Amino acid sequence: MTTMSTQKPLMTEVFVRGARQGWEMATKSMLPNVVMAFVLIKALTVTGLIHYIGIAFEPIMSLFGLPGESAMVLVSAWMSNGGGIGVLIAFISEGVLNGEQVAIILPAMFVMGAQLQYMGRCLGVIGIKDKMLYVIMLIPIVLAFAVMAVMNIIV
Repeated sequence: MTTMSTQKPLMTEVFVRGARQGWEMATKSMLPNVVMAFVLIKALTVTGLIHYIGIAFEPIMSLFGLPGESAMVLVSAWMSNGGGIGVLIAFISEGVLNGEQVAIILPAMFVMGAQLQYMGRCLGVIGIKDKMLYVIMLIPIVLAFAVMAVMNIIV
């Protein structure tokens, strides 16, 4: 005779458990990155450094129909997707970026997003040779610029 196996949890229990895990992830992982990005952009704006960053990156970013300051979005996204979104939202709220420019840069953010963050977590653990690590890191950056070129044509 077979014994009864463990009962499946109720759908509400599964939902509540998932909601708790999602809340934990959002408050301990994503939110700090977004807040850090807002603070960073505000500090750069108040000090006037964002203006000089814009001037420095204007020649490159203008090729894609973007202001020079938008390079900060890519750098932040390269370190952390949450941080990149935070910088993007800050720039939208300050009027630095409009909807078309967001459409150009957003796919690039996700192509190369959080690469620096994941490099140590993934590539270091599996033992990639140093020479190949640079190639692996360069490919998404090159693709991000290609995506922005395509999006600039489409938009």
